[in-house]
Amino acid sequence: MGAFWTIFNKEIRAIGKEKTIMLAIVIQLIIASLSSVILIGLMSFYDPSTIGQNTNIHLKIGIVGDDSSQLIRDLQRAHINTIYYDNPDNAQQDFAKGSLDAVIYVPPGTAGVKDMKLFLPESDSKSTVILMVLKEPFKTYENQLREASGVDVKYTDVTGRSSTTYEFLFSFIVPMLMLFPAFIAGSIVIDTLSEEFENKTIDTLLAAPVALKDMIGGKLAASVFIAVIQCILWAILLSFNRIYIQNVVLVLVMSGLIAAFVAAGSALIALYFKDRERSQFIYSVLLITVASLSYLVEPSPIGLITRLATGAPGVGAINVALYMVPLVLLLVLVMLNTKRLVALKA
Repeated sequence: MGAFWTIFNKEIRAIGKEKTIMLAIVIQLIIASLSSVILIGLMSFYDPSTIGQNTNIHLKIGIVGDDSSQLIRDLQRAHINTIYYDNPDNAQQDFAKGSLDAVIYVPPGTAGVKDMKLFLPESDSKSTVILMVLKEPFKTYENQLREASGVDVKYTDVTGRSSTTYEFLFSFIVPMLMLFPAFIAGSIVIDTLSEEFENKTIDTLLAAPVALKDMIGGKLAASVFIAVIQCILWAILLSFNRIYIQNVVLVLVMSGLIAAFVAAGSALIALYFKDRERSQFIYSVLLITVASLSYLVEPSPIGLITRLATGAPGVGAINVALYMVPLVLLLVLVMLNTKRLVALKA
């Protein structure tokens, strides 16, 4: 056991010297610590309608026509600055100079059809953002006009899919942060084992009073330890961004199991090929293949993390424990075939 801990500590110190691995960890750190900002940026491509829901954009809107319109109060409640103009020419001049982001003509009265006019900048990107921010106040105002006309149908009465932002967050951002450490763990194992063969230090280790299983076990444990520490840190940083993971302990355990599974699989690859280039290539191909095939399992590892993180009913510790079975089998396979794989020629 002393040899195991010696290898473990050696690998932990060596990981800090690997620039590629540290760069990957830093990238994840940036994603986790700035997840709110990144979420808004990604969501603007995934679903532009969420821009108005997730951003605090300050707009200055000119209002022409009805100075007592309920729309003005709706816009102000949405933290949009409104300036009333009794002369449309003055509003047009300020809009042309860039003092206003948009101009809205609101006809007086609430009866009948309201023929409103919205003037936007020529820039498509800026116009899109303004429209997304104005979307909710316009919906509210339309509901008010419907009520005044005796129409009961409202946008808020229509049920549909859950929030796109929530869906995107827990089906992409959280699983990505919880699974990336596992992928890095596999690369760490391949690099450390391949170096032993490429530098011929494996012969020295075999001659030393160190059991081969202790050497392999120490390397696997170090890579999984780094992955789990990353996942814990990412969960903390997400909470700082007001993104709260439900069943956080089970999510972390599941992430650790996946990291251990990937690390054990990459150990088999590295022991067989014995060089970094081929091992990394096969590892990447198999990782994509296994990740795709995992969706045939119900619930899949990624789906289970998503459902646990959202607190969905029907999943729990039993589902996580079931994934320990293939992991134990894979670890036994690694330990039983270590000497045979080392003896094989590359």
